[in-house]
Amino acid sequence: MASSIAHFLVLSAIIVVLFSSTQAEVQGSFDDNFSKSCPETHFKTSEDGQIWYLSLDKKAGCGFMTKQKYRFGWFSMKLKLVGGDSAGVVTAYYMCTEDGAGPTRDELDFEFLGNRTGEPYLIQTNVYKNGTGNREMRHVLWFDPTEDFHTYSILWNTHQIVFFVDRVPIRVYKNANYTNNFFPNEKPMYLFSSIWNADDWATRGGLEKTNWKSQPFVSSYKDFNVDGCQWKDPYPSCVSTTTQNWWDQYDSWHLSSDQKLDYAWVQRNLVIYDYCQDTERFPKKPEECWLNPWE
Repeated sequence: MASSIAHFLVLSAIIVVLFSSTQAEVQGSFDDNFSKSCPETHFKTSEDGQIWYLSLDKKAGCGFMTKQKYRFGWFSMKLKLVGGDSAGVVTAYYMCTEDGAGPTRDELDFEFLGNRTGEPYLIQTNVYKNGTGNREMRHVLWFDPTEDFHTYSILWNTHQIVFFVDRVPIRVYKNANYTNNFFPNEKPMYLFSSIWNADDWATRGGLEKTNWKSQPFVSSYKDFNVDGCQWKDPYPSCVSTTTQNWWDQYDSWHLSSDQKLDYAWVQRNLVIYDYCQDTERFPKKPEECWLNPWE
């Protein structure tokens, strides 16, 4: 196990180096790029404006969204999650085609599920197409996400969707022209983040309730980065299959050899729930579950 972890850390470092030259930071202030939806008292920034703090109390939560929509690209943010007793609290970082849970939305989710002090955070990912989700996976992390900032990223092109944590692929969702058409690639999406109370389901299926004595709950954000296709009506040229962008070139259509090794390590050690293995919910596996994500 020790040698496996050492190998994993070396590969992670290599991945950081490989990606560092391609990431393009969005310029401008928070207000240039985002709009927020919460009381002013629930959103604060560091003195230099580079770190953003969202808070949740019994009265309200907080969220923000990009002013720009994107279709395909690389989307990244650094987060530090709520520390201490965070049971019932969900911090979300996701992409969605609309502001709200509309019946025809497409969505790509990172959700961080709080827990009692000393218990690990769970990270839940999900994929929606035309308002239907139910594609959940849950992982534990190999670090404490409340102690420092870590990078959470989504690679989205017409061939695959990959969820990354610190450049390590934890989930791969492939497009294989499913007959069920369950791959979101037609609609542009905004990026969102929020903190909210979900103690009806988030921790142990809703058995653990939010301890409001610990309020306010604060999540922190910085280094928002996008290298993607900004949507322009009626149809931006950059979403055509020109492969002019690194995130839509052949090497981004599948995992690299090193990424496959990291992904295998994650699958062996960190996955605690996979909808593809849930025969009670899905007596017949969804079509995409039969595809090898490593191909």
